Amino acid sequence: MASVRFEEVTKSFGKVVAVRDFTLEIHDGEFLVLVGPSGCGKTTILRLVAGLEQVTSGEIYIAGKPVTMVPPGERDIAMVFQNYALYPHMDVFKNMAFCLEMRRVPKEEIKRRVYKAAEMLGIADLLNRKPRELSGGQRQRVALGRAIVREPKVFLFDEPLSNLDAKLRTAMRAELLDLHRRLGTTTIYVTHDQLEAMTMGSRIVVLNQGTIQQVDSPQNIYEKPVNLFVAGFIGSPSMNFLHCKIVHNEGVLWAHSPHFKLKIPRSKEPFLSRYLDREVVLGLRPEHIYHSESIKSSEAGTTFKGQIWVVEPLGSEKLVHIRMGQVTITVRVESNVDLKAGEVAEFKAAMTLSHVFDKETGRAIC
Repeated sequence: MASVRFEEVTKSFGKVVAVRDFTLEIHDGEFLVLVGPSGCGKTTILRLVAGLEQVTSGEIYIAGKPVTMVPPGERDIAMVFQNYALYPHMDVFKNMAFCLEMRRVPKEEIKRRVYKAAEMLGIADLLNRKPRELSGGQRQRVALGRAIVREPKVFLFDEPLSNLDAKLRTAMRAELLDLHRRLGTTTIYVTHDQLEAMTMGSRIVVLNQGTIQQVDSPQNIYEKPVNLFVAGFIGSPSMNFLHCKIVHNEGVLWAHSPHFKLKIPRSKEPFLSRYLDREVVLGLRPEHIYHSESIKSSEAGTTFKGQIWVVEPLGSEKLVHIRMGQVTITVRVESNVDLKAGEVAEFKAAMTLSHVFDKETGRAIC
């Protein structure tokens, strides 16, 4: 096990900067998730750690030692790829043992490590099969086993579950977390799926265009996004963004637009006083908006009306898409709430859970 540290790491491909001034310390034994849209630089960061790409500038440390100029085979890391990268002509045992054979590990030690990893992953009865005889989930376990037998200081996972169906992804997430709990190996996990990031990471790094947007625990990123990008990327469905103006009336501040007038909570007023009569972006998560008839609340200034556009039943709940003029927002309601397309309905916003962003910079105000 080992810590991993990046100091002002930049990676360019010609004129394209894939990673810019990336500075971060990953603690010994931590499960850290890199998340962001395609092309944000997260896989490039893994490849830089693995030594498959060379940094343009900056330094990477593993276990406190600089590895920027160290060959990939001497970095003591193991990488699990999106496409599994198994050798089709070898059986499962050979696939898992191959890297150890290349290192001239004694045969008995190879056998011990392979059988131990296979038992851990529940594939001990598959050791004589070829990859073509395995399901997607079984192939993923073999790829994991091949990494485990190396007993590396750091695991690198590059979207390892993206080729699996939804049910199997859920099961494999749990297995990976259990595996990390048992092994305790420092893990860097890359995904574009914010649900995977939220459920798996002890910390999340949100990336966009090669730069860090926010580093924090999953809960803090959900509750306290630092900018519009993070707020919109983390959460499913995405946060609703409403353009409005901060106005003063009746002794309080209001978020005002042609379609709604919502009262700003007293706790947020100190942060918004300098935005009086200026446009801002109000953020409301779908789960923080309620159908008025399904919640009892005496709080004034928290209601608005909209026309139901689309209703999506999801079994235990419904997603309701509401139109207010040219603006469409999404609301998550309980399954027993009866709403039909075309109706005009009233909703309540949990303004104490709202977010306000600077329209010009996108940074969170409160």
